[in-house]
Amino acid sequence: MSDTKSSTSLSRRRVFAGAGTVGALAAAAAALPLARQAEPAPAAAPAETPDTAAGYRLSAHVQRYYQTAKV
Repeated sequence: MSDTKSSTSLSRRRVFAGAGTVGALAAAAAALPLARQAEPAPAAAPAETPDTAAGYRLSAHVQRYYQTAKV
């Protein structure tokens, strides 16, 4: 009698372990396509002239600072 009971519980354990494995594999398979999507490449910015470009500019006072900061 104990042989049939232990084989039944062993069978249930395998079923639940298999279901857990299948669930984990399904979740991983669902997440893989999301990770593989490449981000779209940014559009190339149009070339700006130095007068209209924002940011760093090498002006006279910056050149003077570089001259004074030389070691």
